[in-house]
Amino acid sequence: MPIQKLLVANRGEIAIRVLRAAAALGIATVAVHSEDDAAALHVRRADAVCSLAGRGARAYLDSRSIIAAALETGCDAVHPGYGFASESVEFARACAAAGLTFVGPSPEVLEGLGDKARARRLAAECGVPILAGTDGPTSLEQARAFLAEQRGGSGVMIKAVAGGGGRGMRAVNGDAELAVAYERCRSEAEAAFGCGDVYLERRVANARHVEVQIIGDGRSVSHVWERECTLQRRHQKLVEVAPSPTLDPGLRDRLLAASCEVAQCIGYTSLGTFEFLIDGDDPNVFSFIEANPRLQVEHTVTEEVTGVDLVQAQLQIASGARLADIGFAQADIPPPRGHAVQVRINMESVGRDGAPRPSGGTISRYEPATGPGLRVDGYGYAGYTTNPAFDSLLAKLIAHSPSSDIGRAVDLARRGLRETRIEGVATNVAFLIDLLDRPEVRAHRVTTNFVEDFARESVGSGVEVDPPLHFGTAEGNAHAEPALVGTRIDASDPLAVLDHGRAEAGSAASTLAPVTTPPTASTVSTPGPPGTTPIAAPVQGTVIAIEAQPGAFVHIGQPLVVMEAMKMEHVVAADAAG
Repeated sequence: MPIQKLLVANRGEIAIRVLRAAAALGIATVAVHSEDDAAALHVRRADAVCSLAGRGARAYLDSRSIIAAALETGCDAVHPGYGFASESVEFARACAAAGLTFVGPSPEVLEGLGDKARARRLAAECGVPILAGTDGPTSLEQARAFLAEQRGGSGVMIKAVAGGGGRGMRAVNGDAELAVAYERCRSEAEAAFGCGDVYLERRVANARHVEVQIIGDGRSVSHVWERECTLQRRHQKLVEVAPSPTLDPGLRDRLLAASCEVAQCIGYTSLGTFEFLIDGDDPNVFSFIEANPRLQVEHTVTEEVTGVDLVQAQLQIASGARLADIGFAQADIPPPRGHAVQVRINMESVGRDGAPRPSGGTISRYEPATGPGLRVDGYGYAGYTTNPAFDSLLAKLIAHSPSSDIGRAVDLARRGLRETRIEGVATNVAFLIDLLDRPEVRAHRVTTNFVEDFARESVGSGVEVDPPLHFGTAEGNAHAEPALVGTRIDASDPLAVLDHGRAEAGSAASTLAPVTTPPTASTVSTPGPPGTTPIAAPVQGTVIAIEAQPGAFVHIGQPLVVMEAMKMEHVVAADAAG
């Protein structure tokens, strides 16, 4: 039976995306929200709304409450979006037990692919190359042993078994870093996915990241071509491109065939991606790293170059349709037309070390770019006060050009960013404008290290990017000439970042013209009691652990406090001994 009424168990831009797809198919919708998320825009985009008990991400991870809300509101299906419980076998089975359709892969597929370690084993059984790694949930002692086995200084990656989106993931180069990184990965994974298990893989330092979009109905499988996600930082994607502009045609065929082979082997249902690393030193060598059995953040670029609606297709498959019924048999899927580029507009500043710092505040202006070739999926609005308990992603700007030259799509995305006006919270818009101006990006000659290297080199360099293509509100004058976009924050004092993130609503400097001279510590710091040294918090967030004990000796660099902001954990270390 076709889905009649759908509960969307998510928030933000992806909840709005699913609600719109359902509405286009004539499906009634219900939104949910945690106690501290009632003002989020997705609440107003649904036909009905239901409040969940609890605050923050934990409310969206409460399967019992979500299922109860679905039943109480007369829903017959639940869409989990991405993140939260989207890859939870237990949630999918609980939905089925309650008589609800889970819009996503079957529990059996989730069990085989949602567990990243198990997915690696399946790929190996299908003859697909994988990276060296541990086999399943890994203890700290096992992690130490695996790290010791690595030669040539390659290091390792710690990854959440049930993870995604960069949560529960850290690169480790030496034993001194391992224990802290291991604990942070476990804690982040538990908070984000409800499972703290982690595993390890050998790190490929000079790599490209390519993923294949898969769709299946349980009997047959099709690919919807590939995307390149190489431009990332801290293992979180920042810029995505479809199709991959520089992928060797023969290698493309091998990646598509490998993805379909594994998907067919497991009887794949719904949407999903198979992700690979390509060795930058030998572009003919690729390794499977994980499968994401869910809708992806970057599905938009595939939609733009093929003209299909992946979310509507996902809902139709959940209603019992076959691929051939909805135009998704392999022969029916059109080849990519031109290129599409997606940039993630995050609420953040960039510190002196090039690392992003989550920001927050009340949005005073929210005017995304519009026009031919531009699409924006977001959830901001003027007057919205952001919540540090959730992800820093605010909007996704997608540019599509029919040209075979990837530079055309990059230029259109860059112009769209210059036309975008977001004020009241710090964002990475200026950083993205600068990044897309690099010739390596326009030609797509990049590796997974490129963004972090670029950030360290460019922050505080004094280089100005092009001015915004809109009127600003400098000093409250709505008709003022647009100010030049300056450099990102040079955070010699971490509190400069914190203060910047709390900039007054209406200040153009809070987004597109970040401060070039950070406030001094004396103007932003709170002095401690006599004889003490204040330690500055790097972000605005929630303290989730205090590592130091009263009276204990503290050495420089010792972890003191762990803070959580935008679902990522940040260790606050001592910058003085005492």
